[in-house]
Amino acid sequence: MPPPGVCLNIIKDRNQERGMGTVTDPVKFRGQDFYWLRDQFLKNRQRFIDGTFPPDSSIIGPKLLKPEDMARVEWKRPHKMVASPCLFVDGVSRFDIAQGCLGDCWFLASVGALTFQPQMLQKVVPNDQGFHRDYAGIFHFRFWRFGAWVDVVIDDKLPTIDGNLIFVHPTTKNEFWAALLEKAYAKVCGSYSDLKAGNVSEAMMDFTGGIHVMYMLKEAPPNLWDLMNRAVKFKSLMGCGTAQGATPENVELPNGIVQGHAYAITGVAQVMSHGRPVNLVRIWNPWGRGEWNGDWSDRSSSWNTVTVEDRTSCLQICDNGEFWMSMMDFTMNFEDVDICCCTPEFLDDSPSQWGSSCHSGKWVAGTTAGGYIKFRETFWMNPQYQVRVTCGTKGSDHPDSTNMVVSLLQKPDNGSRSLSPNHYIGFTLFAVPPELRDAKGKFPASFFNSSSPISVTKAFMNVRETTQVFFLPPGEFVIVPSTFNPEETASFLLMIFSKMQTSVGDSSAENHMTINKKIYSDYAPTEHESVFAPYSDKLKEVDAEQLQKLLNENVVTDMSSGGFGLEMCRSIVAMMDLSVTGTLKNAEFSRLWKRVQAYKDVFIRKDVSRTGKLSLQELRNAIQTAGVTVSDDLLNLVALRHGSSSREITLESFIFLMLRLHSLNKIFKNLSDGKGMYLKEKEWLYLNIYS
Repeated sequence: MPPPGVCLNIIKDRNQERGMGTVTDPVKFRGQDFYWLRDQFLKNRQRFIDGTFPPDSSIIGPKLLKPEDMARVEWKRPHKMVASPCLFVDGVSRFDIAQGCLGDCWFLASVGALTFQPQMLQKVVPNDQGFHRDYAGIFHFRFWRFGAWVDVVIDDKLPTIDGNLIFVHPTTKNEFWAALLEKAYAKVCGSYSDLKAGNVSEAMMDFTGGIHVMYMLKEAPPNLWDLMNRAVKFKSLMGCGTAQGATPENVELPNGIVQGHAYAITGVAQVMSHGRPVNLVRIWNPWGRGEWNGDWSDRSSSWNTVTVEDRTSCLQICDNGEFWMSMMDFTMNFEDVDICCCTPEFLDDSPSQWGSSCHSGKWVAGTTAGGYIKFRETFWMNPQYQVRVTCGTKGSDHPDSTNMVVSLLQKPDNGSRSLSPNHYIGFTLFAVPPELRDAKGKFPASFFNSSSPISVTKAFMNVRETTQVFFLPPGEFVIVPSTFNPEETASFLLMIFSKMQTSVGDSSAENHMTINKKIYSDYAPTEHESVFAPYSDKLKEVDAEQLQKLLNENVVTDMSSGGFGLEMCRSIVAMMDLSVTGTLKNAEFSRLWKRVQAYKDVFIRKDVSRTGKLSLQELRNAIQTAGVTVSDDLLNLVALRHGSSSREITLESFIFLMLRLHSLNKIFKNLSDGKGMYLKEKEWLYLNIYS
């Protein structure tokens, strides 16, 4: 049995703190160690078969092949298809591959762009493997997935029909790097069918771990070609896409452009034509065929107007899917352009160094999923990240420059890309006035209702990632990532790139839990002895069963929720039992009764809806009224652990929760060595609250 999810998350966080998740020390996807597995299969003289991604119809996925075609699929290793298979033949080129029957042009366009960057390609396709020495039918590939590099192991059994590859296939029969790369990416996404349809930016980010900026060509800045030219110099990946036509099919227009299709941008050039400079863009169709036939296409007369040198260096007349077109025609025929680079250096010519930080978070319905800014009562509940911008480097303080890029990615909560539909996401940026810069914790609704945002994501879209570029002067700011609608649960990653000296922190997580006031200390409860006596035994003690009856008859007014359960009462006895007898004596019960009465009063006051239950929003207010401040992450776990399926908290659950919070805080403080013992405070709280 694997350890609980909270424990796994703690292990993951610790591993990342130790450096795991970098490209040189990637996370082992599904726990598979490529080198250990290869050694074992070589030692046993066997060929590897991946039990976590078995070569059968399950990994092709639903609705991708017709039933009669699925029945004909055979899984073959490359040496069963050709006499002498190779991973690479004469290096790597975009012309090595052609798209198969899988609609993953977005992925293959990214692969085409990747072939221009050998160093990036080697990160994704390690060169310590092949079909000759140490061959055991096992390969591995690396992808950046939501903040960490992962090493993905696959076997080399590929789906074929009549001996031919179904999906991406090589133009050189015995070259298999692209087909194996596609299989590894299908494993990460869930199945081959999970690769159907997507945005070119997804794979480009997964190949680089970098920043992505997208420009809609109808609103493109006038210097877009200059940006693209700089992007080439800074070893960026670039892609573009066309608008969908009247049907979902990829219709090829008379001018050769395909509707609803992804392409790779493989180069830019400026040539002199009729004495004037013309900016050109080179584009590649992952089909491996089908080209633009207008000006500057392969056989266009426009090439007769340039110098021999320009024509020789640029023009290649071949039906290989690659073509040139002018920047003007490009903006008229394509919808968007995507640029992905390890850093945002391509955005300007400034020599400044960019720093970056990465922050994981979660929107949870009822606690931290407050929705767009128009939802005034709940917007403040969203995660908040305070950004302090101090002095900048040379060139970073010019108002016409860009000195900060913010990227928000939503993360799937299961292993299937198609089963994790994207929410409409974005973020809002506010300036923090000087008088509030030392404020602790999250800003309340009143702050956002009285403040105008500096910037709001222009259009919340149901995409994996959205990015904005800014110029920010020195000061303090707060970034609020959100879904458009409240009550939508999802995980996210917030990446911030800055040329300024910048510190970023989760406003709610400076202290994971703080006891501000022990409200029961000043509380004058009803006489406890008159309650205690009828339930105590001859030794004047109550055990868990007696305590259960006492609490249900004297505290709970509505037993429809079941009241205090026996296990809950056993835990309460354990928390309050100073003599470790398994029972509560009169004095111990007195301490408990003060707390129970105090927390019951808080519950009644904060049950604004008068339902006898607290909504999760009311729960946050009740915990604060009870003198405790908790981080968003801890509140999310509280809601998951102590809430009902309707996301409500009963009276008995609230009382038990507050008793646990105080008990855990006291235990940790008493046992801690000041350095977090073996467990940090966050880890201690998370493990105990969710257990």
